[in-house]
Amino acid sequence: YYIVYDKPTGMPVHPSARHRRDTLGNYFAASMPGHTFRAVNRLDRDTSGLCMIAKDAYTASALQGKLEKRYYAVLCGHLTGDGTISAPIARTEASIITRCVRQDGKPAVTHYRVLGHSADYTAVEIRLETGRTHQIRVHFSHLGYPLAGDDLYGGSRRHIGQQALHCGRLFWRDPVTKQACSAVSPWRRDMQQLVPAVQLDWRNRNEEDCKF
Repeated sequence: YYIVYDKPTGMPVHPSARHRRDTLGNYFAASMPGHTFRAVNRLDRDTSGLCMIAKDAYTASALQGKLEKRYYAVLCGHLTGDGTISAPIARTEASIITRCVRQDGKPAVTHYRVLGHSADYTAVEIRLETGRTHQIRVHFSHLGYPLAGDDLYGGSRRHIGQQALHCGRLFWRDPVTKQACSAVSPWRRDMQQLVPAVQLDWRNRNEEDCKF
């Protein structure tokens, strides 16, 4: 009654005017005929990683807002120490796409843990309290450490061609069996190459072990 996909970069989740045939929704419709596409969590087109789709309305409702997600990002520069970014996010006045930190925006909270560094980059693990559009990208750009490859928010594309952001872990409780479940997706090779010294354990872990 649900399925977890490992979405690649460059693939939107939902069809739109510019993407009618190349989305996760199209793939689901082709491989799961007779089921309605109900995304439990959503990822930006160029964000890779785990995306859960419910096969029925009950499951979609039962799991909505119940997924624990862990994102992994590579930032430009050397960020030290773990922390929390609490800064409201609003739509940029001159654009319908970009977002910015602004006092009249909606509350947004991002927790992060530094995993390690290379000469030019910092690898971080991220947990979100809120799910605003572009939240991770906007918050780290505001902090002065934009995501590598994310030129929309000031990140360098010198060593990577798309934003270095990946949803690597999901935790949830099965709505029928009530068992604790998890899924993992190791981060992309282009991200690993930016911080080769950071070697993560991608085995499934209990949700409680992953809180920070």
